Amino acid sequence: MWSICKKELNQFFSSLTGYIAIIFFLLINGIFLFILPDSSIFEFGYATLDKFFELAPWILMFLVPAITMRSLADEFKAGTFEILKTKPVSSWQIVLGKYFSILIVLLLTILPTVIYILTIKTLSVQGGIDSGGIMGSYIGLFLLAAVFAAIGLFCSGITSNAVVAFLISAFSCLILYFGFNALSKLPFFANGLDYYIEMAGIDFHYRSMSRGVLDSRDLLYFLSVIFIFLLSTVKNLYKK
Repeated sequence: MWSICKKELNQFFSSLTGYIAIIFFLLINGIFLFILPDSSIFEFGYATLDKFFELAPWILMFLVPAITMRSLADEFKAGTFEILKTKPVSSWQIVLGKYFSILIVLLLTILPTVIYILTIKTLSVQGGIDSGGIMGSYIGLFLLAAVFAAIGLFCSGITSNAVVAFLISAFSCLILYFGFNALSKLPFFANGLDYYIEMAGIDFHYRSMSRGVLDSRDLLYFLSVIFIFLLSTVKNLYKK
């Protein structure tokens, strides 16, 4: 499993693709947070990173599918999946090896944003920030990225076309993140069902963790969604 993970990381960072993904994430966030007046944290008036944690999921919604789209699709297209299956590794080891490599890339993508905390703390008049809320938001952001990674890996495993995998993955992430919240706003569900429909979406649990409260129900939700998509990916590989 770890040999697959190491192979994926070497392949990802052997070209400019890996570095471009990280730079793209930091650049887009930097433009919105420090340059554009409508979303600049300088114009907000408070020492908070709420703007970053509102923006980051939308960037990850397209960045993560771009990272995962070739994970299994290229294996099918190039015919190397059959060779991989001849190795003494199980389908779970293949999936987890690729999944952990994606998580490491995402961790390396998110970690540099810690400089935003130092920037806000330095610019704060009193030098204080809501450390608990920011820590909870970072945990929620990484779990959100992990869910998107599981979705992207599953979508990459159902087609040999990387572009198709990207489109299906991005659409699936959008539906799971925002779709249930939008559905709950319909007047038809105003009789009390709206709350439960909203709970089925990722956005509900992400916003809950962004308040700095680590609720076991939110953690269980994220881990359950990740497991379901990884299990589905493994089942699909058995069919292959």
